[in-house]
Amino acid sequence: MRVLYKKELSDHLDSTRYQILFVLLACIMIFAVNGAISTISQAAQQTSDGQTSVSEFLFLQLFTTSGSNVYSFSTFIGFLGPIVGIMLGFDAINEEVAQGTLNRLAAQPIYRDTIINAKFLAGLTAVAIMIFTLGGVMTGYGLIRTGLVLTGEEVARIVMYLLMCTLYISLWMALAELFSVTSRYAATSALASIAIWLFLTMFWSTIVSGIAGSIYPVNGGGYQAQLNAISNYSLQTGLNRVSPYYVFSEITTILMNPNVHSTNVVSLLTSQEGAVASYLSFGQSLLQIWPHIVLMIAETVIFFAAAYITFMKREIRA
Repeated sequence: MRVLYKKELSDHLDSTRYQILFVLLACIMIFAVNGAISTISQAAQQTSDGQTSVSEFLFLQLFTTSGSNVYSFSTFIGFLGPIVGIMLGFDAINEEVAQGTLNRLAAQPIYRDTIINAKFLAGLTAVAIMIFTLGGVMTGYGLIRTGLVLTGEEVARIVMYLLMCTLYISLWMALAELFSVTSRYAATSALASIAIWLFLTMFWSTIVSGIAGSIYPVNGGGYQAQLNAISNYSLQTGLNRVSPYYVFSEITTILMNPNVHSTNVVSLLTSQEGAVASYLSFGQSLLQIWPHIVLMIAETVIFFAAAYITFMKREIRA
């Protein structure tokens, strides 16, 4: 297991594909952090003039603040992170079959499940190396540019956020490996994975809005329309959480903004009536996103388990 894991990890790190993805995300990171610093500097200037107030957790905003012409780092990760996972997993098995190396690999004195386990763990490690390296560089660059001092609370939130980015990308890698096992050609598995990514990221919210609107119409006035508005929102929220992109967005919102107490507007309005405005501690934020983390882990396990079972049942020596 260890030998095959090291071999797969070495293949990832030495591949041109991985290096291109790394450089692409590094360029995006530089543009995003520069845009965020520019926006935060303008906000700080307005604060000195007495126009606005600045959050106590100012450094966390480097990850979530958009510039005038560029999206935030968290937005880029949420949208482009799945591409990294798909690119690392779409040809994990079928490319070995096409090259004829899977037969020779299975002929070695190793268990069959060692092959797919090593591939997934190596991909997971490659993703973690990429995310934590970029996150560390971004943090250091932000410290140098802003002169801010990190608190223990901010360090814990940044590390947890990078772990969530790794989990999010690994979820899509597990899905891509599932299609790699079930599809004969690498192009087919890549297209299927990208199609699901586009559907869940760009079109799912529109479909959910239509479904909720047909079940709980909110057009017109009256008391019934007001009741339907609450049910409509609750249904949309529940269905939207089928999408990993939506779940990751909620995790980012709560984890990187301690001022956010909940992503559910209805419960937020109910619980905050008469409450004193305050920041959530790191532990309290974790309690808020714990169901989201469990959901993402469950989806990753389901996708990998399906790939594992399919791989164990297929004939690879023919």
